Amino acid sequence: MIATMKKFTLSPRHPILLPFARNLSFVLSCLLPLASAHAEKADSQKETNIEAELANLDGKKNITTLTGEVILTRGTLIVKADRAVITKSADGHQNAVLFASPGKLASFRQKRDGGNDLWVEGEADRVEYDDKTELVTFITRARIRYLEGKKVTQEQEGEFLSYDSLNDVFIATNSSSGKHVPGAGRVKLTLQPKTDKQAN
Repeated sequence: MIATMKKFTLSPRHPILLPFARNLSFVLSCLLPLASAHAEKADSQKETNIEAELANLDGKKNITTLTGEVILTRGTLIVKADRAVITKSADGHQNAVLFASPGKLASFRQKRDGGNDLWVEGEADRVEYDDKTELVTFITRARIRYLEGKKVTQEQEGEFLSYDSLNDVFIATNSSSGKHVPGAGRVKLTLQPKTDKQAN
């Protein structure tokens, strides 16, 4: 199925779009594990909206491709990329890769639970997620920020940031291969001190 579109809303009420909707909802969920603070719970109950210039669903190869200023939203979550490719394996697992356009970054932003103005946002040239391993990876010019209003309370930067939600392991390296390369640069973690209110 190839479709040119400006905007549409995914809903279970549209049976023809159901496999497509599942794949796109998967893209949205792939970004959540990296946010160690809980994402806005109400977002999971909201409809998913997608804007793109082109959508291609290849049922034989089990590949869904969105291209052209892709914007996915659900509640407070917004994901922007130039292209998104979702592949489904024979055993039913899915892998998603979001790509930035040249000179730009793929990005996401979402409200977090626990306060009125808590947010998590991130960006990278490429974002990958494997639902079998529950590993999300931000590759090249990667940055994740936790905010209270506009104040950054925690930040991670590196050429490669990954979070294994099954084992609760976060890795930051200085090369996009995910391996440490001596002299290739440094990763950066910024943690703000706890306030008196947080310490109690």
